[in-house]
Amino acid sequence: MIDDPFPTRSAGRKRGGGRKARRGRTAVRAARLRGSVDEYAAWIERRIPCFEVLDAEALELIEHNADTVLEEIGIEFREFPRALRLFRDAGADVDGERVRIPRGMCRSIVQATAPREFTQHARNPKRTTIIGGDRTVLVPAYGPPFVHDLDRGRRYATIEDFRNFIKLTYMSSGLHHSGGTVCEPVDVPVNKRHFDMVYSHIKYTDKPFMGSVTHPERAADTVAMAMLLFGEDFVPRKTVLTSLINVNSPLTFDATMLGAATVYAENNQATIISPFLLAGAMSPVTVAGTLTQILAEALAGMAYIQLVRPGAPVVFGSFSAAVSMQSGAPTFGTPEPSQVLFGVGQLARRLGVPFRSGGGLCAAKIPDAQAAYEAANTLQTAALAGVNFMLHTAGWLEGGLSMGYEKFILDADQANMIAVLLQGIDLSENGQALDALREVGPGSHFLGCAHTRENFETAFYRSTVADNNSFEQWQQDGSLDAARRANGIWKQMLRDYEPPPLDPAIDESLVEFIDRRKSEFEDRDY
Repeated sequence: MIDDPFPTRSAGRKRGGGRKARRGRTAVRAARLRGSVDEYAAWIERRIPCFEVLDAEALELIEHNADTVLEEIGIEFREFPRALRLFRDAGADVDGERVRIPRGMCRSIVQATAPREFTQHARNPKRTTIIGGDRTVLVPAYGPPFVHDLDRGRRYATIEDFRNFIKLTYMSSGLHHSGGTVCEPVDVPVNKRHFDMVYSHIKYTDKPFMGSVTHPERAADTVAMAMLLFGEDFVPRKTVLTSLINVNSPLTFDATMLGAATVYAENNQATIISPFLLAGAMSPVTVAGTLTQILAEALAGMAYIQLVRPGAPVVFGSFSAAVSMQSGAPTFGTPEPSQVLFGVGQLARRLGVPFRSGGGLCAAKIPDAQAAYEAANTLQTAALAGVNFMLHTAGWLEGGLSMGYEKFILDADQANMIAVLLQGIDLSENGQALDALREVGPGSHFLGCAHTRENFETAFYRSTVADNNSFEQWQQDGSLDAARRANGIWKQMLRDYEPPPLDPAIDESLVEFIDRRKSEFEDRDY
């Protein structure tokens, strides 16, 4: 899989470049993308203000409307009697599976006990991260059943692909979290693949990771494996797992998500309560209407978590795209979802809980110009909106159906840029650069001055993928576009990968647990 598929071009040979020279430059690019493994940051410390589009009056209107939805229309909690009982005991009106919640009740429950931020521990303490506050944690894409690369095109994902993306995430300095289902390994039975996925997160990286949510028993297996890794006494007291709990929008929670969320909440593990909306199909066609629905759904889910276990970490999640009114297909990178994202960030901060959103979203099928501009629009919007947990930062293609190898590298480069952007402007004595201005004066240039020589190695972000050389140099290097350069980088990174150390006794106990649990039931495709 990781052999270089591109033959040396005659132009490269004639100019003395060729494959050897290109491989040298590829290795440099790959090293720059991953940085020094020992120097990775566990999050981005935000030093610029969040961009806000709604004033206080507008926010109060949306909050009022969300309470109206909860009180008059209600939320359905399907096939899950425990949720109905807890809400009834808390004072809600329960009619069958429909729960109508008095105005302000969800907000008061969440604000009373949900933490404003929480620590998610990693097996390597240097990777332990904090989710919330003025921090941004960048996370790879989640859920695609297909993968794509320039060599083999689009195909079903395998466990090998899953492991590859875990390794690439581990080696990418701009990604702080290993994520969860970075792709669906379809060569492993549905009811057993969670073992292989969670084990891969534990084995091939030492960054924090997410747990399985496709069945309550699979969530329980994830917690059990976390206890083998961190200790049975540690896990109930400390958060080591984050999980993605999608709302079955509009206004519905299903038993699968509720069951998994309950397992994690009972064990003091974090849940991201995330309305999953395609505006125009699963929410109203207007931004304000969509914001109202998102807030109502998220409030109900987060309140349920606090009713299960007061103080369990929750994240106000959001996934919103627009549906084309002409074709019905989801669209990404357009202005209205950006407005939604900005608004949800403000609502989450007013509520006082961490905020999750995407990501490098796009509808493109390959890593082309559409993929780049749609993804960049969403990545920058999320960063400016103040997102705390940015899911789908890297790899997303085809509306989330594919995880792209080259797209992952292009997005990881953007992730590094986000870190620079959010650090803000350096106003130190060196940043003010008055010495340089005095030395150069009028009519000269700054290339050779002392200040430039002292800062040239760190001045300005250097992209790991972009080519800024002359046309002639680019031609000599093989006339590669960005996707082909990214192709060489991910292959080089996998060649260079070295696993983080894992205690052999823990590894053995995990393998024994997985083998025993897999032997207890038959393979199923559901």
